[in-house]
Formats: sequence, structure tokens, C-alpha cells
Amino acid sequence: MITTDIAIIGAGPVGLFAIFEAGLLKMRCHLIDYLPQVGGQLSEIYPKKPIYDIPGYPSVLAQELIDNLMEQAKPFHPTFTLGERIEGLEKRGEADFVLTTNMGTVIEAKVVVIAGGLGCFEPRKPAVENLENFENGKGVNYMILDPEKYRNQKMVIAGGGDSALDWTIYLAEVCSELTLVHRSESFRGAPDSVAKVMALAESGKINLILNSNLQAVYGTDKLEQVEIVQNRTMEKTVVEADHLIPLFGLSPKLGPIEDWNLNISKSAIEVNVDDYSTNIPGIYAIGDINTYTNKLKLILCGFHEAALMSHSAYSYMNPGVKYTMKYTTVNGVSEF
Repeated sequence: MITTDIAIIGAGPVGLFAIFEAGLLKMRCHLIDYLPQVGGQLSEIYPKKPIYDIPGYPSVLAQELIDNLMEQAKPFHPTFTLGERIEGLEKRGEADFVLTTNMGTVIEAKVVVIAGGLGCFEPRKPAVENLENFENGKGVNYMILDPEKYRNQKMVIAGGGDSALDWTIYLAEVCSELTLVHRSESFRGAPDSVAKVMALAESGKINLILNSNLQAVYGTDKLEQVEIVQNRTMEKTVVEADHLIPLFGLSPKLGPIEDWNLNISKSAIEVNVDDYSTNIPGIYAIGDINTYTNKLKLILCGFHEAALMSHSAYSYMNPGVKYTMKYTTVNGVSEF
């Protein structure tokens, strides 16, 4: 069991900044995110997108902002559970929550902060016959958490974006056989990555199947074959495979949060603007996942919410105690 002061659901920019704000008040944070890395949408969807509305940065790349937030949080030693989704939340007593992930990880916290952006990101699954029969460790996965798992294995990747291209380039040196399937002749990813994938195909290091879609998957106890259909001729090809990774992006959903008896309006959590608390004492919601009058879905606003939430959470955990941050100067540098 993991024990912490604040369990933060969501490791996007607002969740990461909450580590810093809570750390100033001497509160420990543990973050849980369904994605395999921190950063939320910024890292998963547009890491190279410039952001223009962060104070002090005329322009900052999305991934650079995440890296800076992690560096800012480092002195407070946060801990993380990544690649897992919170499935259950139970309140025990006035300040004692128990959260359980889909992988069975248990986190005990005094305060819960939902900072899940637009919600839990779930994979977009293609319409493929028998697909669900081979999920949950039987060969079909929608994220790559440990590339070494696929060493000397036969792999099929489907998709045409940066994730599909990047993983194809990387796993070409890991898998014994690798096939990339894409529904078009053109890719949505970076031109340099496209060129590298084409070079791998020309050299015979990967099999590249274009203008085609996944049709069906077959096997007994585990995945054994992937059937692919050509869009124009409808000709079918069967590829031997130990693993299939469809990389068609992620879609945000509230997921299990909908069942936690929170006040929800239009797929967002209603909060008190005094401190961004929810209708359940000890549970807060910050960032794009919450809603209130005149709400602006800006990272900057999420940072503001994280600051007010942290002070309220401290008071919730320490009734009647007011924390005052003290500043000292060491060699001309201010410290907390």
C-alpha cells in the first residue's frame, strides 16, 4: 500500500504544479495517471506545440513546460503510479481515502485531488473482429509501457501518427519481425520520422502495409494472427503476430469518476470557487476537469486553482492550524 498526504489523479501540467504548491506546505504528493508518462495531453498529443500564455515565457514548447514543472517539483520528492487508472475510491473517516487502480495498486491518502484534465484518456479502439478476446495480456495492447517485453517477438503496429512512427523506428531494433499498417499512403507524423520509416521498409527491416485496415485477429489462448484488408482491392493478408498495438490516439472520458457521487455537469466536476473543493469534503478538482461560472480552460487558471486548493487542503488536514511560509536567505538566495 502507498501512503501519502495528497493523492493527485492526473499527471498533467496542473497536477504537476500542485506538487510544488503542496510541497511548500510540507504535504507529500503521489500522482496517478493512466498514461505511461507524466505530462498529460501536452506530452502525449502535442509535445512540440508552442504555448504562449505561461507567465514569464513568451513561448514555451509543451514538453519543455512539463520538464520544467518536473524540475520544480523535484525538491518535494513526489511519487508516481503511471500506466494505471483509478477504478475505486472509498472514504474512511473524515480524512482517510483509499484508492484502488485497475492493476490492484492501493493508495491511502488524506486528501484526493482530481486533476485529470478532460478526464481519463482511453484508447480509441478500431473495429476489429475478436479484438477484445486478446486484450488483458493476451497480445493486444494500446500503450507500450516496457519495450523490452517485445524483444524477439513478432509485432504489428497500426496507425499513422507520431506515436506509431516513433515506436516503429524504436521497435525495429527490438522485435524479430515488425509490420506497420496504415489506412493511407500519407502519414500525419513528423517528416523526419516518415523518412526513417520508409528507409526501414526499403531496407527490409520492417514490413510496411499502406492503404489497408485491420480486419480481424485470431489465436487460441493468445494472439497468433492479424488479418489485414486492402482498402481498394479488398484483398486480405494474414500476418503472424505475437502482439498487436493499435495506435489510433486517445479519447478523454470521465470513466469511473462518474460513479463517485460527485456533482457533475456536462462531463465536468462542479466545485466551490473559494478553494475548488467538491461536494465531498476532502476531494478537490482542479484544471480542465472542473466547472464553475466564468470557467476558463487555461493552464494558467489551473495553476491558480492548484495554489488555492493546496492551502485549503492543508487546513482540511490540520483543522484550526494556519500554516505560514517562512523565508530565509542563504548566500543571498531565498529559501522556504
